[in-house]
Formats: sequence, C-alpha cells, structure tokens
Amino acid sequence: MARQPAAAKRAPTSAVRSRLKLVELLLEVSRQMASYETLDEVLRALVEMTSTALGAERGSLFLNDAQTNELYSRVAQGNIKREIRILNTSGIAGYVFTSGESVLIAEPYSDPRFNRSVDEQTGFVTRNILCAPIRTVKGEIIGVAQTLNKVNGVFSKHDLTVLEAMTTQGTLALQSAVFIERMHAVRKQEMEFVEVVSEMTADIKLGSLLQKVMGEATRMLKAERSTLFLNDEKTNELWSEVGQGLASVQIRLPNHLGIAGAVFTSSKAINIPYAYADLRFNPSFDKKTGYFTRSILCVPIINKLGKTIGVTQVLNKHGGPFTAEDESRLRAFTAQIAIALENAKLFADVHNMKNYNEAMLESMSNAVLTLDEAGSIATCNTAGLKILQVTEPQILHRLAADFFAGANDWMLARLKQVEDSATMDVLMDTELQVGADKVSANVTLLPLLNMDKKRLGTMLLIEDISSEKRMKSTMSRYMDPGIADRLVASGSELLGGQSVMATVLFSDIRGFTTISEQLGPQGTVALLNEYFTLMVDCIAHEQGMLDKFIGDAIMAAFGIPVGHDDDADRAVRASIAMVRDLAAWNAPRVAAGKLPVDMGVGLNTDMVVSGNIGSKKRMDYTIIGDGVNLASRLESACKQYGSHILVSQFTMAQLRGTYRTRELDLVVVKGKTQPVAIFEVLDYHTDATYPNLIDALGYFRDGLAKYRQGRWQDAIKQFAQVLALNPADKAAKLYVERCQHLADNPPGQAWDGVWVMQSK
Repeated sequence: MARQPAAAKRAPTSAVRSRLKLVELLLEVSRQMASYETLDEVLRALVEMTSTALGAERGSLFLNDAQTNELYSRVAQGNIKREIRILNTSGIAGYVFTSGESVLIAEPYSDPRFNRSVDEQTGFVTRNILCAPIRTVKGEIIGVAQTLNKVNGVFSKHDLTVLEAMTTQGTLALQSAVFIERMHAVRKQEMEFVEVVSEMTADIKLGSLLQKVMGEATRMLKAERSTLFLNDEKTNELWSEVGQGLASVQIRLPNHLGIAGAVFTSSKAINIPYAYADLRFNPSFDKKTGYFTRSILCVPIINKLGKTIGVTQVLNKHGGPFTAEDESRLRAFTAQIAIALENAKLFADVHNMKNYNEAMLESMSNAVLTLDEAGSIATCNTAGLKILQVTEPQILHRLAADFFAGANDWMLARLKQVEDSATMDVLMDTELQVGADKVSANVTLLPLLNMDKKRLGTMLLIEDISSEKRMKSTMSRYMDPGIADRLVASGSELLGGQSVMATVLFSDIRGFTTISEQLGPQGTVALLNEYFTLMVDCIAHEQGMLDKFIGDAIMAAFGIPVGHDDDADRAVRASIAMVRDLAAWNAPRVAAGKLPVDMGVGLNTDMVVSGNIGSKKRMDYTIIGDGVNLASRLESACKQYGSHILVSQFTMAQLRGTYRTRELDLVVVKGKTQPVAIFEVLDYHTDATYPNLIDALGYFRDGLAKYRQGRWQDAIKQFAQVLALNPADKAAKLYVERCQHLADNPPGQAWDGVWVMQSK
C-alpha cells in the first residue's frame, strides 16, 4: 500500500483540534452562563466571550421587545455603555432578525442595510460586521448577536459558524435570565401596585385622592400626564379637579363628547397611538394650551356593581405608543381604586351636605333648636341665640325642663306630646317670655327620627313675628288688611323702591272752604272723619292702598304694593262706590238741614315709582311720577266739566269691564305738551240724577265728532239735544259756549280738536 503524504495526515488532526476547540469554547459558554443570575450579567458575559473568541473590537447582543417591536441592547463595549433601542426592522441587526439569515459584511458603508448614523454620532468607524440570529431550541428568533471590526484581518465563514454556535449555546441561559427578570419585574410591579392601592384606599379626601391616582397612573405607564374624570349624574358631565401637568383647575365636559365621552358611554377602552390621525380626537384643547398630544390611552372606571363612574386618560407615553399591557395594567389599577373613589366621593358629598346644612341653619332668621333623647338642648343656631337672648353656654347642654321653666313651661307639655305621638305640632302667634320682654312667635315642634324611624330627639323652630305684628297693625290702618298681610310677607323687597304699573286715584271735596267756615274746627274734623271713613272703606274694598290724606283730598293707588290683573277696573269700581256712598250719606244730612258734600275723582294709569321716601327720621311709603300728576289734574278738571269721575285714555285702555262712559275732551293739561283723551264715568247715575242717559250719550258723541271737524253750528245742535234731555249736563253747556266762541273766532287750519287747559 502506498504511503499517504504528510500533509494529508496532518489535516484531520487540525480539523479535530478546531472542533475540539469549539467544543471547549461552547462548554465554557455553558459553564459561565450557568454561574450568572441576572440578564445584565448573562448579556455582558456572552458579548465578552464572543468578542474575545472572534478577536473583535466590539460586540453587541440585541434582544427583541415583543411589546414595542424593538431590538434592545444593554451592553456595548467602548465608550457607549447604555441601553440602545432600534426598530426590529432597522439596519443590519433588523435585517438579520426579520430574515433569520446570518450575514458577514466586509464593507458596511457600501451596504444599503447599514445605518451609519450611529458611527457619525459616536465617531466609531465600522470596518466589517458579523451578525447572527439568536434562536431558541424551537427555532424562534429572540434576538441577534453582532461583532464589529476583526482586530487581525477580516471575519471568515468559520467566525460566523463560531458566533452562531456560541449564541445557540447561550440561548437557554438568555431565555432563563429574561424569564427571571420578567418575573422579578412583574413581582415588583405587583408589590408596588399593592402598596399604591393600599395607600390610596386609605385616603378619603377626594381632591388629594384624585391627585394621587393621576400621579401614579402617569408614573406607572411612563406617560407625560394623566387626567381622571368622574361623572356628575346631576349635570351629565365628566369633571376633574386636577390635570396632571396643568394648572389646578376644574375641567368639565359633556359625558358623551370627545374620547373621554366615547369611553364613558361605551364602557370600552380606547388606545390611540397617533392622536391627530384619529377623527375622534379634538385638537382644540392642544391649541389653547400649546400642548401636543401624541398618544392616548383611555379606560373606563367601573365599580363593583358594573356601573361606569368615570374614565382615566393618560397621554404621551415616553418611548412610543401605549401597549396592550399598559391597557391591562391601567384597567386593573382603576378597578382597584374605583371603591376608594366612590368612598371619597361619598365622603365629599356628606361633607358638603354637612357644610350646606350648617350654613343654611346659620343663615336662617328663625331659631332652630335640637334636643337629644334625654331632652337636653344639643344645638342652637345664631338666630336662636338672638331671639332667645342667650349665649351658647347659657343654652347648650341644658335640659329643656330647666331652660323652658316659669312662664314658658307650657313648652314642656308640647314637647312631651310630640315625643309621645311622634307627630308635628304647630303653635301660631304664641308668646314666649324672653328676659323682661315678650316675643310673639310661631313655634313648630317636630320629632327627629333615624332611617329606622327610631326617635333621635326633637327639633324646635321658632319664628319671631313681633315686628311683623307691629308692622301689620300699623299698615292695616292705611290699606286693606289682606294687602297688609301680603306686604309684610314680602318684606323689604316692595318697600325698597320699584317701578310698577298702577292706577292712581285723586279725590277732593268741592267748596270745602265754605263748609269748614260754617262748621267750625270741631265740626270740620267730625265731618272729615265720617267722610274719610266712607271713602277709605270703598278703596279698601277693592284692595287699593291709601297713600295719604291731603287736607280734604285723598290720594290712593291700585297696583301697589301688590298688583292685580284688573287694577284699573278696581279703581273705577271704587270711584263709582265713593260717589254712590257719598250720595247716600248726603241724603240724611240734607234732610237735617246740613250742607251736602260734593266731590270729584281723577284716575290715571301709568308707570310710577313706589317705595319708602322721606328723611331718616320720617318716611312714607308713597308713589311719585308723571302719572300721579295727571290724576291730580283730572280731579281738578272735574270742576270745569261738571263731572264726578274723570279717567285718562291710559286707564280706559286697561279696563276689562264695561261701564257707561263718554269721551269728554282731548286736552293738554297744565305743565304738559302732549294731548290726552279724557273720559267721564257715569255708572253712578240713576234715572233721577241723569234722565235719558243713553240717548244723551249718543247726541254728545255726535256733537263731539262735529266739534273736532270744525263744524261749529252742527255741533251746537247736537249738544243742544243733550241739554234738552238733561239741562243739568254742564259738559254739554261748556261745549255750546266753546263752539260759539270758536265760530266767532275761527282757529284756522291748525285746528286739531285739542283744548289747552290754562289752570291746574
């Protein structure tokens, strides 16, 4: 047999040695990997071993983050020692990860897959690259291993084989380390979660709880800011007192609008990676604040009954969009703190109600006292201290039997009755002895019961009506007692001054000077007292208000201090009653040889100012305005027209009833420039006082029309017909004389039928 060459004998020995060396290297990888516990240690050791074994300047090992689709490396040799994250489709490493193909690149800068930005940022020059995928035993790629710049020469295919073998050998250790790290992270999160939830559930103040929840949500999800919205069932609004990263203001929005509203109404979470690409996002808030929203995660807050009570919204996660794990963590977090939120909200509602009740009691003008089961006075508001003229030490914690002793001991029997019957007791206009004074009061006693209808004590409400009684007694002398009651009930609102529509009444006795001269002082006073009693009764019957007596004149108003829909009719009816009652009063006077009393009444309806007017020492509740002056002018005009009741066109326009009236004239009263139509009310007449009234009214109407047309002779004929029916019609006589004067002195083309009164 021929002898083999020496080189052929040595070749198997070199290959065996190479394989043995690789086996030893892999065993060393397994041995060292088994001695490390943390992922950082495994990564560091594997990178150092591959770099040393392959004679490379630098090495990196990237693991895939399935949640963010990024390759991350925590170890890099050289100057850069920090975590690097790149998309798992980017660069040489991304190509190897996605394709599963190992690469050996001799000239990286000519390879389009190479990302030279890292070199530009660090100043490092990459000459050659060796990169291989890291596979599990099941063939799943979990990362890539990469070595850069062979120290001596360039990387070979053998180097690539070694790198693949070493990474495969270290895969088990890598997987174990990753799993252990994740377990530690999950456990740490769970412990932190339990601690945070425990801390928050102990806080019952809603404001501070909201701040804690939003702060923790921001930190837990590595976000820029967060907001927790609670639903206000009264207004159907989502509200938040604090926005993390914003000024401390309350935000309110309808609970169906925007992303928060969509989550609340649907009870489904929304995860938006790019806010401005989503049509549900409203960018107006960003425009107002200058903030830029990138990503949004919003989840509902659901209580233990399955009811959605609000939403939690986090914005702009650092490092990318929010993940499914973020959503799960936020859901779990909000589910745990939902109970704490409801408890805090309930506490806030109870606290607000307590403050409201206390403020309400302190603002009341009535005394409010509560007694406990033992009959001891537990509380008394400020008004109670004032009405009862005591201080807190003098009344609180004293037995009711001791406090309501002496003249007020009747209260004890009432308290006993309420306690036994468990029903309310009301005493109207009773008297309480308060020190040396007596207080008129309305007293209400009520049983205090809990939710189970068990007795807790008794409540006393004491309304001091002393001033109201005095005011009502005084005011009843000036107006109808019913109006006085309503005015007292309205308080100072009507007394302080207001502009109201009212019908003003003026009346005056004709020839009073002559009567007073004949009667003397005592007779005059007696006559006026009788006369005023008759007139005021007529006014009060129609619920008018007597304003004042002006000598023998009366000023009254209808519509103040309390208005009615028919105040003008009330004034007319009162005026008719005044004339009729005066006639009935005059009959026995004339029979006794006394002088009869005659009078005139003027009515006008207008906006007037009513209120307390006067000085600090003396004030009157009265009315002022042009409407008052016109009523006074009409009362004076009664003398000129021989009338008893004259009303303005403004009063006529307000009348709802039907009355016997006639338009008397169109005049400009003293002090005015605009003409006013005046009407005479004739309902008080009988056939004896005005015969043929209906016919006379027709002739008068026709005569007035011809008078205004300037047909003087025709007008005289019509007014003469009126006088033929009733020679005592002074107005008809006035128009006959006026027409004769105008016929003798024609007014010319400027005639408009308006008569200017020269006297008041």
